Amino acid sequence: MSCDAGSGKPTVTVVRAEQAGAQRNYGLDVLRVLSICGVVAIHVFGLRVGVAPKSGRGWWSAAAIDIGFIWVVPVFVMISGALLLGSRQVRESPGTFYRKRAARLVPALIVWNAVYLVGVRLWMRHEHLTTARVLQLLYDSSVFTQMYFLWLILGLYAIAPLLAVFITANGRRRSLITAGTLLAVTVVAFMVPGVLGIFGVSRPIPMNVFTYWIPYVGYFAAGYALRQVRLRGLPLAGAAMVTVGLIAFTVWHYGHRGVLPLADRLVSVSYLGAGVALAALGVFVVGLSLVEFIKIPRTAGALLVALSNASFGVFLVHLVIFEAIRLNVPAVLHARSLTAVAVAYVVTLVASFAISWLASKVPLLRRVF
Repeated sequence: MSCDAGSGKPTVTVVRAEQAGAQRNYGLDVLRVLSICGVVAIHVFGLRVGVAPKSGRGWWSAAAIDIGFIWVVPVFVMISGALLLGSRQVRESPGTFYRKRAARLVPALIVWNAVYLVGVRLWMRHEHLTTARVLQLLYDSSVFTQMYFLWLILGLYAIAPLLAVFITANGRRRSLITAGTLLAVTVVAFMVPGVLGIFGVSRPIPMNVFTYWIPYVGYFAAGYALRQVRLRGLPLAGAAMVTVGLIAFTVWHYGHRGVLPLADRLVSVSYLGAGVALAALGVFVVGLSLVEFIKIPRTAGALLVALSNASFGVFLVHLVIFEAIRLNVPAVLHARSLTAVAVAYVVTLVASFAISWLASKVPLLRRVF
């Protein structure tokens, strides 16, 4: 369906599913590769943001990279929703879907929690891990920085068939209303603790292995609802400007907490904050729309797909590599040099992609990458 097609006016286009299915949607691959680069950037440059004094060009440069990529996890979830919720297998053969996903995710969940618990915390960091501490880390899904995401995805996979049947049953309108409602309720729910804080009431929302997925159902549904939306002309330019503005404000807000006390309470700098949610939606739609204008040659497309397929492995392995760098390079360990941190980022990213790609060629390793 297309509005004002051929009139020369700005349009908002919805790509027909049967047309989109005829060729690979490189837009999702581009977003996935950008997002995984952003995940690594958050974890590497976030070290300098957390250690260095909150002032000066170096700190603001690191913060702009770190907080500027805050949309990556929501966009990752939206990509999953775009790919899964419209799948016939998810709707009509949930048993097959569960078996295939479990065969990929459960081994990775077990192996990588062990890698970070034993390999990184015990051997590399020499932490003292009691039974109580291990159980707490596992239950809180905090074995290591990014490990919560595996539990998050596992929960979304579990509800995917049920959500897919409902969200696809009555056309695009239902999917948009469902996604908008779920996301709005989540944003409000995570805004309420900040509001209560004004009155001296502390009510944080704790998350664990059983609940981490719940706040992200709205993003999951939004990926499906918006997967075919393409902007052109003034709507695209406007959406791009608003998205950039939201990201810029989020960076500024993070570095100027206390300047706008009410905004500190209402607009949290988190994956579930109102501003970040709008920015993530903008990145998703604007990103997919911009890729429509790019003719990707077959060779470049093959490379893009290879990088996209390697992104899950990059997500899993990159903090092992960065931890090895951090513990052996004083300038990175103490975050004294932005240049050293930037070099560590490049090395971590390239090495992670290389390891993930090589692992995909080995049948045994392929099951956990």
